[in-house]
Amino acid sequence: MRQVSLGQQMTRTKPIDHSEQVTDDQGHSLHRSLGLFSLTMIGVGSTIGTGIFFTMVEAVPKAGPSVILSFIIAAITAGLTALCYSELSSRIPASGSSYSYAYATVGEFGAFIVAACLLLEYGLAASATAIGWSAYLNNFLTNALGWQIPEMLRSPMIVAGANGVEFHAGQFNLPPMVLVAICCILLLRGAKESATVNAVMVIIKLVILTFFAVVAFSGFNAEHFTPFFNTDNSKGLAGMAGVTAAAGTVFFSFIGLDTVATAGAEVKDPKRNVPLGIMAALIVVTVFYLLVAVAAVGAQPAKMFEGQEAGLAVILQNVTGKAWPALILSAGAVISVFSVTLVTIYGQSRILFAISKDGLIPSSFQRVHARTRTPVSNTIMVCLLVGIVAGLVDSTFLWDMVSMGTLVAFMVVSVAVPVIRKQKLGEGAGGFRVPFGPYLIPGLSILACLYILKDLSATTYHVFFIWMAVAIAIYFLYSKAHSHLNKQQ
Repeated sequence: MRQVSLGQQMTRTKPIDHSEQVTDDQGHSLHRSLGLFSLTMIGVGSTIGTGIFFTMVEAVPKAGPSVILSFIIAAITAGLTALCYSELSSRIPASGSSYSYAYATVGEFGAFIVAACLLLEYGLAASATAIGWSAYLNNFLTNALGWQIPEMLRSPMIVAGANGVEFHAGQFNLPPMVLVAICCILLLRGAKESATVNAVMVIIKLVILTFFAVVAFSGFNAEHFTPFFNTDNSKGLAGMAGVTAAAGTVFFSFIGLDTVATAGAEVKDPKRNVPLGIMAALIVVTVFYLLVAVAAVGAQPAKMFEGQEAGLAVILQNVTGKAWPALILSAGAVISVFSVTLVTIYGQSRILFAISKDGLIPSSFQRVHARTRTPVSNTIMVCLLVGIVAGLVDSTFLWDMVSMGTLVAFMVVSVAVPVIRKQKLGEGAGGFRVPFGPYLIPGLSILACLYILKDLSATTYHVFFIWMAVAIAIYFLYSKAHSHLNKQQ
């Protein structure tokens, strides 16, 4: 074995053909059972969820009726990155999403850092959405049965208080832990079964959102859009400043599109279906977000959104003067957040599978069940960690971390496009190519991500750097030596 420098070890890349073969080893292959429709439903299910039910009450006070422009800006940012994902996924149809793309382009160390970002994104997003599901479940039970889950069984131990972090011993949030357990059971039954359940839930969710729009439009008042921009400059949010600030708030509503790419090893004809699935999911999501935003602002003055709990349900109750539309909306929220939790846990377990296949983490993460071909121990461990965080931590601490992990991964994906073009990786694979050359759209994607990153809190950066320090330590203490590429050198 020839000696190689540290720099060569950190920047070694995995060949494209190996990226495709690595998921087909004897005893460790994933079953290709997902078609275009299932992929689109996975993308929609992991994107339309907690965001659309909560972001309006956060974003409208910043932008006013022009929050519609905020959704468009966020959609464009997500769309630019989605185009990059589409080209890379058509050239590298392997499980692992941007991790696989980074490994084939920027090198092993960069890929491991991306993997750490993805694990942060998927794990905390699953926990946060499970917590949101708990809140809507309690709201639904209150409206339907007049009964609430006891407060001690739905209150986290770690919460954000007036003076910082507060600890409340003896408290835990039971409903999200139960939800994660249900997701675990579904995922252990196999990708086809869990994708089928997710597709049904997504269709129900879209019907519910359409129902909201129809009912809300019955109380539509065009005067609610005047003035269109926020005129209150007390917080520096008048005019376009409010629009851009709200765009950062609503951006996490588009997080989840990359889940489609994580399923590359379980997709029929991935070079065709993964790019189409990503773009189809983005179009569906954007249309429904704009529909809900226009209907919500048209039905209720912008000043009423601030501090409003279960905002969309309250709008329906105010428009109709009846409780049953709000009850239906609450039920839809429960279904929505359930499907998001399911697919984010699915995505994280598949990323761990891909990392383990490369030798960067122990081989136990790649073992699959003989019948279902699902990574059993991997899925169980992910669900345990997600459930613990969901049961003990307030979601207030989680969303900024989700955005941080996502945006960093998005930027690496954008960098990978010109690299893969320059090196002509996967050139013979055909498939989708980013329009207008390899630099314009990836460059705009990076700038858009940086613009949103600048608005994240200092605490988020501190926690993120600690997480990165742990990841770097693991790489140098274990991954570098156990990498399959290291054994080949």
